[in-house]
Amino acid sequence: MRSDAVHRVLEAELAAVRDRGVSAPRVLDVGGGSGVWAVPLAAAGCAVTVVEPSPNALATLQRRAQEAGVADRVTAVQGDVDFLLDVVEPGGADLVLGHGLLEVVDDVTAAIAALAAAAVPGGVVSVLVANRYAALVGRALASGLIEARRLLADPDGRVGPADQLQRRFDADSLGELLAGAGLAVEVLQGDGVLSDLVPGAVLDATPGAAEALAELELVAAGRPPLRDLATRLHAVGRR
Repeated sequence: MRSDAVHRVLEAELAAVRDRGVSAPRVLDVGGGSGVWAVPLAAAGCAVTVVEPSPNALATLQRRAQEAGVADRVTAVQGDVDFLLDVVEPGGADLVLGHGLLEVVDDVTAAIAALAAAAVPGGVVSVLVANRYAALVGRALASGLIEARRLLADPDGRVGPADQLQRRFDADSLGELLAGAGLAVEVLQGDGVLSDLVPGAVLDATPGAAEALAELELVAAGRPPLRDLATRLHAVGRR
């Protein structure tokens, strides 16, 4: 998985599910693509359903699951969040993932409501989204000052009609979105606070630098204002 901070939160939740007597936690990964999250979760003993509109991504998912020896624990379903409850059981997942999803859907309120409805009572929804302020800083540093100004002024954090994302979030707007769907926000942290800024050459040239950066990243992930400049924001809401 890409982020130790995100991984640790999900791992703790799955441990809590197992403590309640569920030997194979049920995970629903919406927009899960080729299984970046799904295959490792299946390898950890979860029963994972991936809902994804792209048949090519689903084919890659099934191949990766086969190669990892977890094909029997991964179910691939072609579909999207707009019709999520038509293809999966409402209230059937201990953990629902919407990673990289909310930035691209047309109706974000309906999407988060569908994710919440797919979780069991007491289950959690994990979302990982693009951060508006990180995008602004990145463009400003790359001399994209006009785009940075547009991104700041736009209510959805977009740079214009050609922007590939429908929206970007900040910590407040993400927390409000989850709360509006009836989810109790338990985690709101950064993903990629510093790790996306430190050049790989620095890590390669300095003994112990990679380990030090990983430790610093974990500490910074939950601390505003550092969290609020992370490349991505991660939130977990409990139904």
